[in-house]
Amino acid sequence: MDKKIQLELLFWVFTLVATAAVLVPIYTNIPNYPFWLPNILFIITAITITRYLFLLKYTFLAKRQILKIVTIFLCIPLIFFLVQELNYFQTYIDEEGIEGMVGHLPYDGRQSVVDYMRSEYILFGTMAILSSIIFPFRLILSVWRTHNRGTV
Repeated sequence: MDKKIQLELLFWVFTLVATAAVLVPIYTNIPNYPFWLPNILFIITAITITRYLFLLKYTFLAKRQILKIVTIFLCIPLIFFLVQELNYFQTYIDEEGIEGMVGHLPYDGRQSVVDYMRSEYILFGTMAILSSIIFPFRLILSVWRTHNRGTV
């Protein structure tokens, strides 16, 4: 098996383990958490695209020019979707209140769960959005470098 494929698989295993580790406290405390899918998407996007920003030459995208160009354009709807989901979470907190999700928890541990849930969602959401905004510029630079210099 090619070394790049092995490295990519290793990073995906790391990403999935990190995603599970971040979401376990929410899963164990809030069974009716309405933001599972966006939260998982935020964490995977944040870790993966940040990794691609710094380690692009070790990925499968390194020498695939057409795929890089397609990815540049795919980042546009991704950014809008990520911003929309983060906005939806903020709107939910403002209008519904986060207490509805944690009302069944004992009062002593409730605030720590609320703080953790809100902080990790905003952290990974913001990280996913920022990395998705920067990533197309990194890909454009890589396309230019590959075309003109033969490097990534």
